[in-house]
Amino acid sequence: MPTNGSPDETIPAVAGDPDWLPPEINVTVAHPARVYDYLLGGKDNFSADRALGDAVAKAMPSAREMVRANRAFLGRAVRYLVTEAGVRQFLDVGTGIPTAGNTHEVAQAVAPESRIVYVDNDPIVLTHARALITSDPVGATAFIRADLRDPDTILDAPALRRTLDLGEPVALMLIAILMYIRDEEDPRGLVSALMDALPSGSYLALTHPTADFSPDEAAGAVAATEKGGISFTPRSQAEVAAFFDGLELVDPGVVPILAWHPEGVPPGDPRAAYYYGAMGRKP
Repeated sequence: MPTNGSPDETIPAVAGDPDWLPPEINVTVAHPARVYDYLLGGKDNFSADRALGDAVAKAMPSAREMVRANRAFLGRAVRYLVTEAGVRQFLDVGTGIPTAGNTHEVAQAVAPESRIVYVDNDPIVLTHARALITSDPVGATAFIRADLRDPDTILDAPALRRTLDLGEPVALMLIAILMYIRDEEDPRGLVSALMDALPSGSYLALTHPTADFSPDEAAGAVAATEKGGISFTPRSQAEVAAFFDGLELVDPGVVPILAWHPEGVPPGDPRAAYYYGAMGRKP
């Protein structure tokens, strides 16, 4: 099997061995995907991830409810893209460890021919994805091990070119990922690099945590996350809106995730989840 870190690197799980891990995984250091899995109630995490997740939840007591709200936004956004926008191709960067309601499951439940490329930089994510994610036979899924900070690696990956037709609209999904990119790493430039490669009619959908609703809790979460070795940058509504420069925002614009097409969202304060969500179309 290839072990050179190429984007299409195969990382097979060992059948019948629940304790097997890819050799690249350092379980002593927290990873965003595994912390997120822990906060969602998943089991694919380690003591370092749980310690950081607990520290974040101590600083921000509703953190677990927020990640569930963020996951629910993903489902609503994908359903909108398939049913209202007619999108059949998705590039999901920062996939996270598979759980219920993955992008391909939501999309292919409505349009089985949908094609999805997942991207993550954690080898355990790719291991689980390849083992657990099965496409509808009339559609397709593929997996790339890469980092949002290196858009060329994503765009040049053979798996992407085999799976997606970049002459047709693609939805770029950046769900709870941009907060790990510091301002000096040019997150807007990284988003633009990916969107520039997609044709007219493509969409950007993203969620992003903010300090706008509870500055003290957000500051505590930032401190805990940075202490755990992970960069974490909440952004304001205006800063999130800037990711959509040049795109046509879908109503209702940049809003709290609980207020974005809130069908099925229980009534309550939409600012209870400290995330903004939005979607934009490339003209």
